[in-house]
Amino acid sequence: MTTATIKLTDQLLSLPCEDRIYLVDRLLESLNAPSRQEIDRLWAEEAERRIAEIDSGKVKTIPGEQVFAEIRGRLGK
Repeated sequence: MTTATIKLTDQLLSLPCEDRIYLVDRLLESLNAPSRQEIDRLWAEEAERRIAEIDSGKVKTIPGEQVFAEIRGRLGK
């Protein structure tokens, strides 16, 4: 990474949050990334799909406490 890029990054990180959000959106657009609206739509579809799978019994939920207990067990904590 060039010195100019590092300097520019430092300057951009000092901008107010709203300005940084604007820049992120513009940079993502330049990479042909999906728009924020498209991402929101895709997440909503995914949430609906997961709800349908739970409601139909296709998948079963696991209580959060059980999940974290298993993780702690694997990590030896």
